[in-house]
Amino acid sequence: MTKGKMQLNVLVYVDDLIVAGNNLVELHNFKTYLGQCFKMKDLGKLKYFLGLEVARSKQGFYIFQRKYALDIIIETGLLGAKPAEFPMETNHQLALAKGNVFDDVEKYRRLVGHLIYLSVTRPDLSYSLHILSQFMQQPRMEHWEAALRVVRYLKKSPGQGILSCSDSGLNLKGWFDSDWVSCPLTRRSLTRWFVLLGFSPISWKTKKQHTISHSSAEAEYRSMAAVTCELKWLKQLLGDLGVHHTHGMNLFCDSQSALCIAQNPVFHERTEHIEVDCHLVRGAIIRKIISPSCMPTTVQLADIFTKALGKAQFKFLLSKMGIYDLHAPS
Repeated sequence: MTKGKMQLNVLVYVDDLIVAGNNLVELHNFKTYLGQCFKMKDLGKLKYFLGLEVARSKQGFYIFQRKYALDIIIETGLLGAKPAEFPMETNHQLALAKGNVFDDVEKYRRLVGHLIYLSVTRPDLSYSLHILSQFMQQPRMEHWEAALRVVRYLKKSPGQGILSCSDSGLNLKGWFDSDWVSCPLTRRSLTRWFVLLGFSPISWKTKKQHTISHSSAEAEYRSMAAVTCELKWLKQLLGDLGVHHTHGMNLFCDSQSALCIAQNPVFHERTEHIEVDCHLVRGAIIRKIISPSCMPTTVQLADIFTKALGKAQFKFLLSKMGIYDLHAPS
């Protein structure tokens, strides 16, 4: 609800509400009005919502799921286990696992389901859960052990979460990448993206592409089209919340070929089967909605969503993503 310079935003989930605004008087009046219309309780400043814990300071809002993560660790009996430094082994072959079938399918599904909800505030789990969730129907022992490794990784920093910085700009920036024919079973490529609002992560995804890409350039370009759609949607959503973007949103990748396709107005046999994506991305560039540029692979933030990285690179990329642990010793 917007009236002049006053704005109220209400998030509703069944019978739980979050009310936010830029005018404390009108905010109080609105809550009083709701109290007169419905039987409800005002719990004060936001601290807990649907398993999400919120802490605030001068630096901004810190959103995490420490209690939920600890519940997962306790349920799996790993409270006394040695923590893992990163969530998944590099060069894993989980898609080709031939070990014994895990006999408690419901237990596997329950654990992966819990971890998927935890990934709401844990972008670092995105790739691992993308892999593990593919074996819900018939998990094998290797898949169960990989899931337990993710839990041991949680034990290292159960309070890790997202910091929404109070002093950061409100400009959108996106990173995208792909892993060409990464699935050994379907040969489909992997798309992943990561979006920051200022210095705060707000959107991320790891997903198989719908079709098989003929080249790494095509796989990268399909990822570029996917994150362009996401950025356009986020721009519209933020506009409804009163945050407007007058300049093009920065889009970073490590593929010169994808950038060349985006900037080349001539279609040829290598691009005719992705012509729709070409029109979508190129139209966004012409209208200055996005401003793509190339960057080195070593600082490609989306890389953490597409493969199992080693300890050093995993920690380096994580430190650049606006993810912190409020409970870590200083």
